[in-house]
Amino acid sequence: MSSAASPSPSAATLDDLCVNTLRFLSVDAVQKADSGHPGLPLGAASMAYVLWTRFLKHNPANPGWLDRDRFVLSAGHGSMLLYSLLHMTGYDLPLEQIKQFRQWGSLTPGHPERGLTPGVETTTGPLGQGLANAVGMAMAEAHLAARYNRPGFDIVDHFTYGIVSDGDLMEGVASEAASLAGHLQLGKLIYLYDDNEVTLSAGTDITFSEDRARRFEAYGWHVQSIGDGNDRAAIEQALANARAETRRPSLILVRTHLGYGSPNRQDTYKAHGSPLGEEEVRLTKQNLGWPTEPAFYIPEPASAHFRRALDEGRQRETEWDTRFSAYQQAFPELAGELLNATRGELPAGWDQDIPLFPADAKGIATRVASGKVMNAIAPRLPALTGGSADLDPSTFTALSGLGDFEAPGASARDRQGSEEGGWSRAGRNLHFGVREHGMGAILNGLAAHGGTIPFGATFLIFSDYMRPPIRLAALMHLRVIYVFTHDSLALGEDGSTHQPVEQLASLRAVPNLNVIRPADANETAVAWRVALETRDRPTALILTRQNVPTIDRAQFSAADGLRRGGYILADAPGGKPALILIATGSEVGLAMAARERLLAQNVAVRVVSLPCWSLFDAQPQAYRDTVLPPSVGARLAIEAGVPQGWHRYVGERGEVLGVERFGASAPADVLMREYGFTVDNVCARAMALSI
Repeated sequence: MSSAASPSPSAATLDDLCVNTLRFLSVDAVQKADSGHPGLPLGAASMAYVLWTRFLKHNPANPGWLDRDRFVLSAGHGSMLLYSLLHMTGYDLPLEQIKQFRQWGSLTPGHPERGLTPGVETTTGPLGQGLANAVGMAMAEAHLAARYNRPGFDIVDHFTYGIVSDGDLMEGVASEAASLAGHLQLGKLIYLYDDNEVTLSAGTDITFSEDRARRFEAYGWHVQSIGDGNDRAAIEQALANARAETRRPSLILVRTHLGYGSPNRQDTYKAHGSPLGEEEVRLTKQNLGWPTEPAFYIPEPASAHFRRALDEGRQRETEWDTRFSAYQQAFPELAGELLNATRGELPAGWDQDIPLFPADAKGIATRVASGKVMNAIAPRLPALTGGSADLDPSTFTALSGLGDFEAPGASARDRQGSEEGGWSRAGRNLHFGVREHGMGAILNGLAAHGGTIPFGATFLIFSDYMRPPIRLAALMHLRVIYVFTHDSLALGEDGSTHQPVEQLASLRAVPNLNVIRPADANETAVAWRVALETRDRPTALILTRQNVPTIDRAQFSAADGLRRGGYILADAPGGKPALILIATGSEVGLAMAARERLLAQNVAVRVVSLPCWSLFDAQPQAYRDTVLPPSVGARLAIEAGVPQGWHRYVGERGEVLGVERFGASAPADVLMREYGFTVDNVCARAMALSI
């Protein structure tokens, strides 16, 4: 702490002192880094202070406490406000880290990152994503409370708060998520809207003139407005009103001033994304009655006031621990299940009912096999929760008999997955509507909250709508499972708008994302095992619409080879191939059919199933060389997608049979023939390579 004299009582009340501490820790950090966004912390500090010191239930000594309130700074560019709050309230974020804002190796990156900074619940920065994440968190709280709370034991009972900006509300994902939140009546979701009327490049008047209050009222939200962002009494009352509103999520519009107190930058876009400059920092401090020196000044009264959160947090968690101990005595099975779920652990025997699929030349679509596997797992894995973007009948992702997550008192309706209906909050089928982008971001919120293993489903082509949250899930190491069906040209008559061509390559380009395209029903079962056992990253399952042969595993390699990403499915005589066919998904069956013909022509051919590149690339080099021997240069990769990326596996002499133009509207068999995915063409291409 600085030894500089504190401002006199006449210059600042304790609240003023605390608010200005937040402001100028943030401003000084941005100035020292010569990079960042000082405007939001200056304008929004008062409402953040009221929320964090008078409402937020948290324990800075244990950021992972199960029943803490969740706080999301959706306007992640204002990250220094969050870091200042975390430091001041006693999280493990020393002042030295504040001084290292935006520097290599620091815990204070330019935008908040989950898993890096203690107390940061979700990675924000891409606008609208945090707002939608918070919807997922509120859904998780409501679901877990309905499933585990019992009379006298409110074990799960917390709020989800957020600070959102004009930019958040402009992004389309916010509309998708807010619409669903209003429909679901998520009454414990509360947003403070930093309504400063300025964006990065201009005032909002040139692009954003709608009535936001009426818009959210139309979504079914409880809406309040505050005309002065420094009116702490009004902010406190509005938050109290929002907490008392149990059936509607709340939006509190707070009229703030971007860059508040800055004589030359307040209410201008120049305060948004650039440091104020040394002279403007000095003038702003003088304007608000703050010492100009030293930088990073923290008055002792402000420090003591903020650090009350440590004692209050410990007391609240201790009280909860006592209540949970009694709950464990009264409901040991439920308590154990909840702890397993929140720790991300899989219960014993969770996979014992996964079916084995018999060899079948006609086979089964992998989307259908996936549905059978999911419904075998779900009764033994209570954390498995999710749904689709209005596509359950096509993606086969409904959990049969496990109810729908709905608003309280919602009437039972004809559902794909809940014959009983009317489960309300405890139901495990989530209905996202036609909102793929919102679905992806909400899944991230569910996973970040903890207690569920969320999945979301749509057609592979519509994964394009979900790229921002998929990337963020990978960045945050979240266990989210995507079920992407209708994976190729074999979709057929719906035509080029629905036929994925570049999507596989695009998804494979995302670091820390496992993309698995299983060859048949049994590989699909193993893919689900891998997805659920993988705790440090999301998984995308890429599944067929059409039937594919179920491979005879008694004759060929076991499907468990999928765990290594790629494996020798069918080898050449004596294990000495002259030619290797490499394929994924439905094209593995094509490769196997071509192998039969090539063997009849005395071509020593090996078939390699390569369902997951990232898993295969993680294997030791010796294993990879066993599957794809460097000495065998004649290799043909077969996949109904763009060839991008395949050349690492086929080498200089190999080729790729892929798709390098958009699809067309025609029956699936016609399309596959016209694009060259036939036994005749594979054999001809292979023979040309092996000569």
